[in-house]
Amino acid sequence: MATVKGVSAFSAEHEAQALRKAMKGLGTDEDAIIETLTKLNVSQRQQVLITYKSTIGRDLIDDLKSELSGNFERVIIGLMTPTTMYDVHELRRALKGAGTDEGCLIEILASRTNAEIRHINENYKLQYGSTLEDDIVSDTSSLFRRVLVSLATGNRDEGTFVDEALAQQDAQALYEAGEKKWGTDEVQFLSILCTRNRCHLLRVFDVYRVIANKDITDSIKSEMSGDLEDALLAVVKCMRNKPAYFAERLYKSMKGLGTDDSTLIRVMVSRAEIDMLYIRREFLAMYGKSLHSFIKGDCSGDYRKVLLRLCGGED
Repeated sequence: MATVKGVSAFSAEHEAQALRKAMKGLGTDEDAIIETLTKLNVSQRQQVLITYKSTIGRDLIDDLKSELSGNFERVIIGLMTPTTMYDVHELRRALKGAGTDEGCLIEILASRTNAEIRHINENYKLQYGSTLEDDIVSDTSSLFRRVLVSLATGNRDEGTFVDEALAQQDAQALYEAGEKKWGTDEVQFLSILCTRNRCHLLRVFDVYRVIANKDITDSIKSEMSGDLEDALLAVVKCMRNKPAYFAERLYKSMKGLGTDDSTLIRVMVSRAEIDMLYIRREFLAMYGKSLHSFIKGDCSGDYRKVLLRLCGGED
């Protein structure tokens, strides 16, 4: 359930002119830019991008970049970027920016569908000349690297069939790979968690709880650490309840001192047209406060305004 749906009576030319007017002359009408871009959906924004150039003879992205700044600019440019390319840019930034943003790599690779991952791989190669896998390999290490490489193949079983015997076997294998032995066979966790279909894994988690007498997430927390732990926990959470996973990402980006703006912006921009209403519902249930109130208390100015529009309302 999306908060940004697009408009039915859509005129790319009308919207292009409205954007030009907002940026022409002295000063910038930020409210008009927010209003225009948050009512349109991603494909409508792409049409405006083309129409802006053909009717005005200027590049919309260049104009926006020269008029806007900071986190507000990052949100607006994010909204103007096609869905797959947005993920591609974020992954590249996570790998090649200053230091590696492991959280971003985990979030995108654990939550996207096979088709989305395949499109990301194709576009990444076209854009940067190297493959996503090569860049992951050169920038990460050990088992964490192997989990990311596995997820980046976009080769998870996406069927719904649950093989009861295999579910029992998988749960037992996970138990024997972790809780039951001295040391942990992490590869066993990787091969089951990164390849089986969602319905099957949900059954495995239920069986696991009976065998191990604890939840799979508790075992991952006690058996592993660091990025590997984060990656496998993200896989489990996305299998169970993807909106709840994103609600937690948003909560952690804003709670405490300082804001993790990269995560906040990425989740708000990338989920507004997919499942933001569900994320809001989970956020309220998990933290007893609305996402809207959190953003309001954590951000300011035009940055806050545009995020609240993507959030879509108070719960």
